[in-house]
Amino acid sequence: MTTLDAKIALLGRQLADLDRVVVCFSGGVDSGYLLAEAVGVLGSRAVALTAVSPSLAPEEGAVARRLAEQLGARHLLVDTAEVDDPRYAANPVNRCYFCKVEVYGRAVREAARLGGHHVVDGFNVDDRGDHRPGRQAAKEHDVRSPLDDAGFTKADIREAARRLGLPVWNKPALACLSSRFPYGTAITPAKLTQVAACERVLREHGFTVCRVRYFDERARIEVAPEEVARFRNAALLADVTARFRAAGFREVEVDSAGYRQGALNELARTTATRSIVRSSS
Repeated sequence: MTTLDAKIALLGRQLADLDRVVVCFSGGVDSGYLLAEAVGVLGSRAVALTAVSPSLAPEEGAVARRLAEQLGARHLLVDTAEVDDPRYAANPVNRCYFCKVEVYGRAVREAARLGGHHVVDGFNVDDRGDHRPGRQAAKEHDVRSPLDDAGFTKADIREAARRLGLPVWNKPALACLSSRFPYGTAITPAKLTQVAACERVLREHGFTVCRVRYFDERARIEVAPEEVARFRNAALLADVTARFRAAGFREVEVDSAGYRQGALNELARTTATRSIVRSSS
């Protein structure tokens, strides 16, 4: 038995011991794989729950719905109001804590309504070293993390999901839309919609890894490092710039370093901005 096989077996035993679970399900590879294993072990005693709010891009909600349907899982779509919380909207460095208090609170209430299900999430070994204020909320709400408990790394999850034929096995990581705003920049539904619209433009141009960072009237684009050079195409740049302006940005720049996790944390430590192009009216 390989190391991964041993982890999968351990995960199955953990899920069997929990007996009934509500999986906090975003439609990404981590929660998607966890849901697939939970359905495989528990059948109808595994329920998917997706929090729907302005911070969730509509396309991501659609992905979650399709995957839950493919897995044959009961899928709850619950409206959450984290953006209405002034503590969240102020966008402090622990913003994610206030989000997870809302989301996990709703999940726990739904689990109780269903008859005592345990709430589980897709947190894993590779998440341990990241800035994750939401982990405190998970502890406060007794949310379990079976993937972490079984020792799954991100690479393990992707390989296990690939073996199951899950369409999200190689899906790029995607944080909520509020992560596009520097700490201290107020978050509103209108701003979230603006960012979502601009990221949709990039995906239409074939960028699978993309972030639109919000700096008031300026948008900073991050794409995979190997795709940054595509913006030297004048027609592509002109279309993106025009559509970003139509969405409400006056200036558009492309970060020459490309996307990297924690870029806004990096920005908080330095005022330098790397860009290969800047367009303004």
